[in-house]
Amino acid sequence: MARTPSNMLPLGTNAPHFILQDTVSGETFSLDNLKGINGTLMAFICNHCPFVKHINHELSQLAKDYKSKGINTIAISSNDVANYPDDAPDKMKQNAIDQDFIFPYLYDQTQKVAKAYNAACTPDFYVFDQDLKLIYRGQLDDSRPGNEIPVTGADIRHALECLLNHEENTKTQKPSIGCNIKWKPEQ
Repeated sequence: MARTPSNMLPLGTNAPHFILQDTVSGETFSLDNLKGINGTLMAFICNHCPFVKHINHELSQLAKDYKSKGINTIAISSNDVANYPDDAPDKMKQNAIDQDFIFPYLYDQTQKVAKAYNAACTPDFYVFDQDLKLIYRGQLDDSRPGNEIPVTGADIRHALECLLNHEENTKTQKPSIGCNIKWKPEQ
């Protein structure tokens, strides 16, 4: 199991805009359509990665817990589906249904969105404020497959609470660890 860390995009970075298709509804959305009134949690995930499978339930719960507080969640998969067919859009749709995702699960076929965000692994998390400025990037929490630490979403929950309470997040932001994004071969 590969252990690739986040690249840790600089705080204060403006969220790169995108237009992508949601694999569940089939609708096309832009970041402006999906951002939350108070903030946006963005997750680069995929179907097959054991690190993502390990946190899917908590990601689903986080979205439910913060939706009513004006925080929208967006998930994006950018993996090369030719070489990783388990990450294909039809399987993304089924995974989103199985995991009870209440948020769009977007497919980044060109991988341009992952590159714009400097995403490196799955899962890779970003929290943006109401103006789409980056205030958090890194891990969900300290849990990893096999380390026996419960999945709580503590790091992201703390970042979201700081955002909602207009407080500075002074906790150390640790990189996420997961499978590397499966990049397409260079043409």
